[in-house]
Amino acid sequence: MSVRRPWLIPLTPLYSLVVVVKRRLYQWGWVKQNRLTAPVISIGSVSAGGAGKTPFVAMLATMLQSRGYAVSILTRGYGRTSELIERVEPYDDPLWHGDEPVLLAQSCQVPVWAGADRYEAGLRAEQDKPKERIAVHLLDDGFQHLRLGRSVDIVLLTVEDTEDVVLPAGNLREPLHALRDASIVVIREDEEKQLRQELEELREESSDTEGGFKIWVIRRSLSLLEGMETILPTTPLAFCGIARPENFTKMLITSCYEPMETMAFPDHHPYSEEDVTRLVDRARQIGANGFVTTEKDAVKFTPKMRTRLAEIGPLIIAKLRVTLVSEKEAFGQLVGLATDLDRRKNRERR
Repeated sequence: MSVRRPWLIPLTPLYSLVVVVKRRLYQWGWVKQNRLTAPVISIGSVSAGGAGKTPFVAMLATMLQSRGYAVSILTRGYGRTSELIERVEPYDDPLWHGDEPVLLAQSCQVPVWAGADRYEAGLRAEQDKPKERIAVHLLDDGFQHLRLGRSVDIVLLTVEDTEDVVLPAGNLREPLHALRDASIVVIREDEEKQLRQELEELREESSDTEGGFKIWVIRRSLSLLEGMETILPTTPLAFCGIARPENFTKMLITSCYEPMETMAFPDHHPYSEEDVTRLVDRARQIGANGFVTTEKDAVKFTPKMRTRLAEIGPLIIAKLRVTLVSEKEAFGQLVGLATDLDRRKNRERR
């Protein structure tokens, strides 16, 4: 069991009670949910970061768009300085709009709306939707954002989550039994054996009268030279500002690309010139001949910052790619859960 802040363990039962009561108040209808016209598919987790939601949202957006749906992404944009509700373009300022919204706009080529009020963001997205296509909203990091109603709740789960405890002592936003309220639980292929039995037990206790949540399995891989005209540095310094930096190092090693060292920054870290100086100085100290980082971090580096890093060597952007092990089956299940996505029923209503 991972207890990050053991001195706060006495507060975890109170925190758990509060989040459980909040969820039940929405489920019982005692607190109103806002509803958009188009179906909302929520993608979230029970942990405070590190589950891999952003690449999964990108994959799902691409899958739905390729099947002819008009997809929009609604996101909070943690770490953004803007307090407005805005559509995010691929090369907007990540410090203003948030690193993840900009990254999603770059990787998905679908409308991305960022703002604290996801309902208002959804209303604006619906004003722009093409009339000839079925619209669908993807609610990024939405499992705890209960103010906006959804047709489907997709929750990503990792082995680390099952070994963690609830905030404030641990890093879980909710107890694991909250998964019983999910429509779909997503696990990684390399963790399936460890998680399958526990999920089957939770599924039997699900509030869903039709057999409980579905289980999807994803396969993850790193692409190191996608879209780049360079060679891999042989002795790179890795750096990242993500919730679980150790996982980035592990994935690099699994991809047979082991860094000399990894410098970890806080999640959603806004990089400065001083940070670049630290990276360059450390690279020189250890004899690195380049850098490797995540897409989420790379979007925050200005051309000037990249030029300074180039004094050491190339900056390699490790792009995390996610695929569904059984995409056709998963899509069928998704349409079954969000019936507004069914083209045949949409034609009948017209």
